[in-house]
Amino acid sequence: MKIKTLWIVLAAVVVLLLIFGGCTVGKYNTIVADSNGVENAWGKVQTAYQRRADLVPNLVSTVKGAAAHEANTLQAVTDARAKVGTVNVTADQLTEENLKKFQQAQNELSGALKSLLAVSEAYPNIKGTENFRDLQTQLEGTENRISTARVDYTNAVNKYNNSVMKFPGNIIAGMFGFEKAGTLSAMGQMAGGVMLYSGVQKLAGLGKKKDKDKDKEKDKPVRTAD
Repeated sequence: MKIKTLWIVLAAVVVLLLIFGGCTVGKYNTIVADSNGVENAWGKVQTAYQRRADLVPNLVSTVKGAAAHEANTLQAVTDARAKVGTVNVTADQLTEENLKKFQQAQNELSGALKSLLAVSEAYPNIKGTENFRDLQTQLEGTENRISTARVDYTNAVNKYNNSVMKFPGNIIAGMFGFEKAGTLSAMGQMAGGVMLYSGVQKLAGLGKKKDKDKDKEKDKPVRTAD
C-alpha cells in the first residue's frame, strides 16, 4: 500500500514537472521571439535614420554652391551629422539612457536640417535645381520611413516588455537574463522629425505653387493691339 502511494506521489510530481517544464519552454520561446522582434525593429529604425544621414552631404553641397555665406548653418548640419555617427546603440544596449542619447543626437540633426531648409527658402536658385528637388523628395520619404520604423519599434518593445514583466514571464526572464527594453520618446519625435517633415512639405508646397503659377501665366491669352 505504501509502495503504491509512493508511486502515485512520484507520478504526480513527474506530471507537475512536465507541465512546469512545458510552460517554461513555451514562455521562454515566446520571450525569445519577442526579443528578436525588438532587434529587427531597432535595425529598421537605425536604417531609416542612416538613410537620412546619408542625404546630408549632398544637401550641404547643393546649398553651399549657391549660399556659401551661410557658413554657420552649413557647419551646424555637418557637426550634427558627425555627432549622430558617434552615438551607436546596438540591439543589446537598448536602455532608456542610451536611447535618450541617441534621440538627442537625432533631434539635433533634425533641427539643423530644418534650419538648412529654412535658408533654402530664401534662395530660389537653390529650390529651382533638379538636384535639390530630388533630395527634398528623398528627405520627405525618409522622414516617413523614420516615423513608421519608430512606431513599429514601439509596438515591438511593448509586446516584449509585457512578456518579461508579467507573471510567469517575469520569472523566466529573471532566470535567463532578459531585461526590459527602452522606448523612444514620443516627444522626441514631435520635437525633431515631425517639425522637419513639416519644413520639407512646406518647401515642396512652395515649389508646386510656383510651377502652377507658371502654368497659369502660360495659359493666359495673349492680347494683341487693335
